[in-house]
Amino acid sequence: MKQLTLKEPFTVKGKGLHSGLDIEATFCPAPDNHGYKFQRVDLDGAPTVDALAEYVSTTRRGTVLTQNEVSVGTIEHAMSALYASGIDNVLIKINAPEMPILDGSARPFIEEIERVGIVEQKADKDFYIVKRKIEVCDKETGSSIVVLPDEELTLDVKVNFDSPVLANQYATLDRIEEFNTEIAPSRTFVFVREIEPLLKGGLIKGGDLANALVIYDSPMNQETIDHIADLMGVPHKSVTEFGYINDGELLADNEPARHKLLDVLGDLALIGRPLKGRVIATRPGHSINTTFAKQIRRELKRQDVQAPVYNPNTEPLLDINQIRQLLPHRYPFLLVDKIIERGSQYIVGVKNVTGNEPFFQGHFPAEPVMPGVLMVEAMAQTGGLLVLSTVDNPERYSTYFMKIDNVKFRQKVVPGDTLIFHVAFMSELRRGMAVMKGYAFVGEKVVAECEFMAQITKNK
Repeated sequence: MKQLTLKEPFTVKGKGLHSGLDIEATFCPAPDNHGYKFQRVDLDGAPTVDALAEYVSTTRRGTVLTQNEVSVGTIEHAMSALYASGIDNVLIKINAPEMPILDGSARPFIEEIERVGIVEQKADKDFYIVKRKIEVCDKETGSSIVVLPDEELTLDVKVNFDSPVLANQYATLDRIEEFNTEIAPSRTFVFVREIEPLLKGGLIKGGDLANALVIYDSPMNQETIDHIADLMGVPHKSVTEFGYINDGELLADNEPARHKLLDVLGDLALIGRPLKGRVIATRPGHSINTTFAKQIRRELKRQDVQAPVYNPNTEPLLDINQIRQLLPHRYPFLLVDKIIERGSQYIVGVKNVTGNEPFFQGHFPAEPVMPGVLMVEAMAQTGGLLVLSTVDNPERYSTYFMKIDNVKFRQKVVPGDTLIFHVAFMSELRRGMAVMKGYAFVGEKVVAECEFMAQITKNK
């Protein structure tokens, strides 16, 4: 799958939920591997803020990013729309410290994305694939996020409030394609009892009945309700029964739970990669959502490339006989057993290390260890197959080492290990020269890595 960006820019305008400012945000196409970035065009130098979890500075009634003392907040609705649409790269130019709230949902962003369209880019998508149970809990609030392996991104959200109106609700998204109709229109919500403390805290200055569901669930006299309306600058409204005081119908009985799912998705976008896994969120909020995203970001920083998924039951793209047709290497120097995955920019190969390898006779008889230089050679052979995939009649070409840089060996490889090689282009293939980055994994651990240059030439 290829990365995606917008076909053309679009602009949304509205007031800020917390600041009350009139705000304009323009979503612009961005190049491969750009990610999501916000640009504060109202500040000198128009600084940018990367939409990544490590830059989350506060999560009170919204997610706020701060990088180099530049902040942008209330980003979650826009981020959920981009993430659910599969968009990888976009620059958002904004003239205020927060995104406009619009109608309190992600629908306006989705409508604009559908209007301008999406285009495919050259770079491959880089997924974060959940391979084991991941759990983040907050014992004080009872909030938790559990993520389990799954073939696609799916979400289950359960909310619980101490409220006779909004007690227990749940929402589910089993197909991300249903986000636009089932989840995106869901509006944010607030309890009447929360409004005055939030206003005193300098928040929700731009909130009203047009951009939020307002829930009346604790007894108040009409004078207090009128006072709150005056603080917000909205017309008085007579309230006699518990419930939603907005005009019109709810999107669905569980609209608040659906909006919480929307928020979870928007905060997951801060991982910086599309996620494959089943997310089960209990009493979620921006704090627990971004705590989970930060945990994944820390893992990604420790290891640039996630270990490829290897299922030995899956038919390989190239078996050993097909590899022999492409590579000139033979026993005892053919060090790739099969190719299990390949994109335009990367390839994944497998080498099963056995005790019968000829090099173990001397390296070392009493403690067999695979030589590091042979791991580099195996990565190079895997990279050679990647380079050959770019030409017609690949059996007529060969690839040759030109340079090796930044070689690191992190762990011994011994008989019984299965080496998984991930090799990717670091730059465009030019004049038959390819610069590649290779990683060797055993399980989830990187055991070796290197950068190398190779040249492709036509056989005589």
